[in-house]
Amino acid sequence: MRLTEAENRKHAYIAGEYDVAVVGAGHAGCEAAHACAKLGLKTVLFTLHLDSLANLPCNPSIGGTAKGQIVREIDALGGIMGKVADECAIQMRMLNRSKGPAVFSPRAQMDRSRYHVVMKHVLEDLPGLDIRQAHITDLLTDDSLSQAAGVMTESGAIYKAGAVVICSGTYMQSRTIRGEVIIESGPDGLPRSEGLSDSLKELGIPILRFKTGTPVRVNSRSVDLSVMTRQDGETDCPPFSFDNEMNGFGLPEDQIPCWSVWTTPETREVIKNNMDRSPLYSGVIKGIGPRYCPSIEDKFARFADKDRHQIFVEPMGRDTNEMYLQGFSTSLPEDVQIQMVHSLPGLEKAVIQRSAYAIEYDLIDSTTLRPTLESRIVSGLFTAGQINGSSGYEEAAGQGIVAGINAAMKVLMREPVIINRSQGYIGVLIDDLVTKGTNEPYRMMTSRAEYRLFLRQDNADSRLTPVGHEIGLIDDERFALFEKKISSAGKEKERLKNTHIGPTDTLQEILDKAGSESPKSGVSLASLIKRPGITYEALAPVDPERPALDEAVIRLVETDLKYEGYLKLELEKIEKFSKLESVMIPADIDYSAVRGLRIEAMQKLDRIRPENVGRASRISGVSPADCEVLLVYIEQHRRSGK
Repeated sequence: MRLTEAENRKHAYIAGEYDVAVVGAGHAGCEAAHACAKLGLKTVLFTLHLDSLANLPCNPSIGGTAKGQIVREIDALGGIMGKVADECAIQMRMLNRSKGPAVFSPRAQMDRSRYHVVMKHVLEDLPGLDIRQAHITDLLTDDSLSQAAGVMTESGAIYKAGAVVICSGTYMQSRTIRGEVIIESGPDGLPRSEGLSDSLKELGIPILRFKTGTPVRVNSRSVDLSVMTRQDGETDCPPFSFDNEMNGFGLPEDQIPCWSVWTTPETREVIKNNMDRSPLYSGVIKGIGPRYCPSIEDKFARFADKDRHQIFVEPMGRDTNEMYLQGFSTSLPEDVQIQMVHSLPGLEKAVIQRSAYAIEYDLIDSTTLRPTLESRIVSGLFTAGQINGSSGYEEAAGQGIVAGINAAMKVLMREPVIINRSQGYIGVLIDDLVTKGTNEPYRMMTSRAEYRLFLRQDNADSRLTPVGHEIGLIDDERFALFEKKISSAGKEKERLKNTHIGPTDTLQEILDKAGSESPKSGVSLASLIKRPGITYEALAPVDPERPALDEAVIRLVETDLKYEGYLKLELEKIEKFSKLESVMIPADIDYSAVRGLRIEAMQKLDRIRPENVGRASRISGVSPADCEVLLVYIEQHRRSGK
């Protein structure tokens, strides 16, 4: 809608003028609003309901495989998810320990209600940020319909803004589904967003439809935990926040255990007998669901060779009896859900406090976005989170901080910030969404990152804190601590490489424990650490001159040394990648004039309009031969001075 048209509407009025308006206060919106306000911009954050700010409607946890790396990257850039998660954690674990440090992934169980309270308080205390409960129904533009100018509420309140960030989550035109019961609402029975989806569609932004779901919650008082497998937290995990890590933040000593059970033949039978009532298979659900987090009925249908599936029973917080059944999402009717839950060991008498449901919602085609997350259709409009086709709190927050930073850069007329694939999982996530798009809710996994040996959770600050400092989200005090850490790690690696020891009884004992061969002559401490089973700590008896170092520095030193050879090869790949990324494609290029391009490649390139050849090479349907043709054309274009 044009701003002038909105102003002339009956009952419309100017309610405020801001640099940036953020619509939606989920995990993407919170990061976007925080980034803009911290960068000195007058910002307003809208939410349909203040009590749903930073809600955890699905699994009440933060982190996990690949997701934990994203949380640490957000923190390295100057975001807030990691700090709030550290404060609200009731259990912490490091996943993938058996697979090596390159894919170690921190995961913490949250106190759900406390996470909301802490995040809300952090944002309420932030200078320059106003938080408003309101229903945004229209995106406003200038008269050209190509420049975002603000937003309007259902009551006609107009908020002018230089940039708009929409983080609508699963609320746009959403409906929840339990069997035959369909309700037009958002998650947890909260109001849905109406009108905004149509407003975007009218501006020429393609709208898609996805589906996700959430499991039942049961009362712990009605659960027999004695027949379940207990899973305790770990005490040697670093916090999510590097700031907390450098300042000696400790994990809670009274971590709450989680539990696990397996489905039974009875579970399978209940589901099989009621598949005709499943909205997923009856055609009621039109939206596309997540491949990597299917509902329990979808698991039994798609993996017919599996006799059983593991279910995790996890606490929702310290001050509640609610427990969450991870891996047990469903859209089957409530009466069937009761049978399903009662078929699980220890849950035969479980009292369900919240029924499971599927939720459908509108989103945009993410290939209409630039890598800054700004729309290529409406200038000054940024989107982040599930509106872009992703799933998960962490993926949303990672996009949120990037969208917030770039909205601020737009208003401040500064250069945009692009996190590339070699800098972080956030870069992989955004590049995949804007370059390839997604036909299902996108979930980040370590296998999606081609440089995952380099993109570790322990070195996220090395990769991104300089970026956060340059932007202005990392203050000088924290940056000085970061530089001290990196300097200490560098000096220690050099010391270990230059410190040689000869065969001794003590060294032999250390090597025997690790099943490692004895050196025939002097050997450096660094080369010993590279051996399997040998740790920095294990070599302490033969290294009396070692300095006192923080645990974070030791972890970084040890991992860098163990992966040194692989990292060298990875950095060579990154250098080649950077060369393609540095070849910019003229913004006004006419792909039909590029002789030698296949028709499919020409059509895909013209639709997505990649900024550089590296991004063009990752578009489905664009072959290496097409990229060679493109490189020749760009070079000819450059030489001719056109």
